[in-house]
Amino acid sequence: MTSIDLLSGGTGEPRAVLTARGLTKSFGDFKAVSNVDLDVRHARIHALIGPNGAGKTTVFNLLTKFHQPSSGEIRLLGEDVTRAKPDRVARMGLVRSFQISAVFPHLSVLDNLRVALQRPQGLATQFWRSTGALDVLTPRAMELLNLVGLEREAGSLAADLSYGRKRLLEIATTLALEPTVLLLDEPLAGMGQEDIRRVAGVIRDAARTRAVLMVEHNLSVVADLCHEVTVLQRGEVLAHGDYAEVSRNPQVRAAYMGSEEA
Repeated sequence: MTSIDLLSGGTGEPRAVLTARGLTKSFGDFKAVSNVDLDVRHARIHALIGPNGAGKTTVFNLLTKFHQPSSGEIRLLGEDVTRAKPDRVARMGLVRSFQISAVFPHLSVLDNLRVALQRPQGLATQFWRSTGALDVLTPRAMELLNLVGLEREAGSLAADLSYGRKRLLEIATTLALEPTVLLLDEPLAGMGQEDIRRVAGVIRDAARTRAVLMVEHNLSVVADLCHEVTVLQRGEVLAHGDYAEVSRNPQVRAAYMGSEEA
């Protein structure tokens, strides 16, 4: 799909590249997600928020095909992927991060990026090539490390990074996969203010050329970053709109925001 395809005809309005209609998931008698509609648009940051147990992670698992929906439809880049396998949607450009940092702890920071870059560069299956063949990936890996502010730690073991710096490395590795749709599960959790500012800037820059859907509990970041917000409660959509709109909704304030000012 080209950049022109990602814009609605004539209006310049970004097209929804990941959609869900009537998305429902039951585990036995428990309905974790019920009739969720979602439109994630190119070059927009969309937040999925709600109290603990609202179904946010289940929605992520459904969109990335770690769970199959009980009913409903998921479309990625206009194609029905409701019953697709996780590897297929990943090859189509849907890439996800997780709440728990997922890096290779005993590789250097630079090598974590070079491993991630193998797939988009067509080297992932060329196991017979020498490790020196990965040198061609170093310039792009360093670009990504510069982007997230980890260039000085390129030679350090990933295991030696602080939690916040590991999350920065994980975001860099997801960007190395050149996603069309980027799903971020609590990308700012456990970070100090300096890292929060850095990651928020990285997410904003990333969204210039791709769609971003993020689960996030830091409401000040959601207010600052996100173009659209969907609020879940007990697995259902409680409200949808921009942050100012949903934060004024009395049901949202009662269910999630309490007395916190927008």
